[in-house]
Amino acid sequence: MTDSTFNVRVFKTEKRKNTKGAVTSYRVLWQTAGLMWKRPFPKEAQADAFRSKLVTAARNGEPFSLTTGEPVSWARADRPDMSWYGFACKFVDMKWTDASAKHRAGIAYALTMATFGMLDSTACPYDEKDIRTALRRWGFNTKARSKCPDETREILEWIEKHSLRVSALSTLATARGMLNAATTRLDGKRVAATSNRRHRVILSNAMAYAVELKLLDKNPIPDLKWKVTKTTFQVDRRSVVNPDQARALLAAVERQKPSGVLLMPFFAALYFSGLRPEEAVNLREKDMTLPDAADTWGEFYLTGASPDAGKEWTDTGEQRDTRGLKHRAEGETRPVPCPPELVAILRKHLKENGAGPGGRVFHGAHGGVLATSTIQRVWDKARKEALSPEEYASPLAKRPYDLRHACLSTWLNAGVSPKQVAEWAGNSVEVLHRTYEKCLVGHDEIAMRRIAEVLRPVPREGIGKDHSGTADQSRTQPDSEP
Repeated sequence: MTDSTFNVRVFKTEKRKNTKGAVTSYRVLWQTAGLMWKRPFPKEAQADAFRSKLVTAARNGEPFSLTTGEPVSWARADRPDMSWYGFACKFVDMKWTDASAKHRAGIAYALTMATFGMLDSTACPYDEKDIRTALRRWGFNTKARSKCPDETREILEWIEKHSLRVSALSTLATARGMLNAATTRLDGKRVAATSNRRHRVILSNAMAYAVELKLLDKNPIPDLKWKVTKTTFQVDRRSVVNPDQARALLAAVERQKPSGVLLMPFFAALYFSGLRPEEAVNLREKDMTLPDAADTWGEFYLTGASPDAGKEWTDTGEQRDTRGLKHRAEGETRPVPCPPELVAILRKHLKENGAGPGGRVFHGAHGGVLATSTIQRVWDKARKEALSPEEYASPLAKRPYDLRHACLSTWLNAGVSPKQVAEWAGNSVEVLHRTYEKCLVGHDEIAMRRIAEVLRPVPREGIGKDHSGTADQSRTQPDSEP
């Protein structure tokens, strides 16, 4: 891919006049590969000097930029520039300190995919998977870049050498190629709609940083027409378990060896109190009130979350990062009710198994922090045991997170105000309605009953008349339902 041409034509200077015939400016016109360029000057001598430079450069066989219209050598002198790979690393380093571990990994993933749209046409001697690993795991990781193996360093050096310059992104075709690469998987298919949007936002932020560094005049991403597949944020009603199914699943979890006894209370916290998995992992003894009296509600005081981000992305080198609550300011807490059934489960759990490192309520069989792989493995085994083959193959409670969906749906269907549910769940009311609209039962049944009432057959002799001989209005005006 090239951003320059030798096809240049310089025209005579044009005099610009006002309505009175007086010369107001002098405009130099030239053409590069069919594209017209204009540059006005207040004085004729200035225009002649600029035109002479263009003519000299063209006669000397210098390439002209298709982005600026000027000789490429002028851009090198007037504007800083760097390779795409060098810039991407600089962007990663700028974002690293303030980004969460999961966001760091997301930035690396988006930039890795985008880099394939920013390489020149030279044949690559390396496997595409090896290049992706070198970029995502090492090149775009501030903490790991200087420690990469020699074979990885060779790959990154090749990428550095064959990366296009950032200035090439001033051409919309190049910017589109980069964005297209950033949203295409190895198999050639588009990434999911949510990833598509996320990658576009990350790259737009990177382009804004390029403008800040004066590598670009403007961010090209907003000028690209880009169609993103629509996605839904609504919970699939088929994934939501009822109370009997939930308790059967919890019992099946408890029977899994060796971690089931430790993990059943964890899944119970997701179902009965609607905790996010990363919030439950971070729950400490000091964050709970568990009354001794039976049939008494307890309470959680959530202070943070421990999402699984990967040890290569965290500052501590641990698999899980420690963050504040989602949608909450740093240090802000969130109270959540703990039903009596869950209170009893947790009291028994702490009595028999104790707390883990740092007072964590939930921990692994060897005392460490709960691993995501263990959670997923035990949950899959419990589903297979507790559900029928048809239910196991369906979306029903496919993920542990679906227990939270079941909890919030239960609260809403029980008549708890959306404002209160949103406060307990850590969501906005708007997000709550949008996400759980399909899980609110009863409204469709009411509508179908009303339709059935209108369509109900009546004796032919009674059609249209009541006993007094007046028109029967009840067929079109069914009784109102609450």
